[in-house]
Amino acid sequence: MEASGTSGMKASLNGVPHLSILDGWWIEGYNGKNGWAFEGKGDDSDAEAIYNFIEREIIPLYYRVNESGIPVEWVKVMKEAVKSTGAMFSTRRMVKEYVLKFYQKAIKKEEV
Repeated sequence: MEASGTSGMKASLNGVPHLSILDGWWIEGYNGKNGWAFEGKGDDSDAEAIYNFIEREIIPLYYRVNESGIPVEWVKVMKEAVKSTGAMFSTRRMVKEYVLKFYQKAIKKEEV
């Protein structure tokens, strides 16, 4: 259970697929094609779920290569990670959101 998720966001921006429970930033960031998500229960079943994803989905996908030795499907997940999180978790988006949601309201209050 992550406090802010900035490490996951930065990793995703660099093409690292994410595997996590749906909390924090991953609730907004996960789209079904840019990594893996599972319902965390906060008990031993979480470890089992992680190992199942790793053994049954992630490792096979990573090692499945084409005739040139390229893991094409893995690369698709990497590209989707960058594409889907780049604009959503950028500093530009954050500043724009703060201006629209908070700073404009604060300026209007000062003008009154």
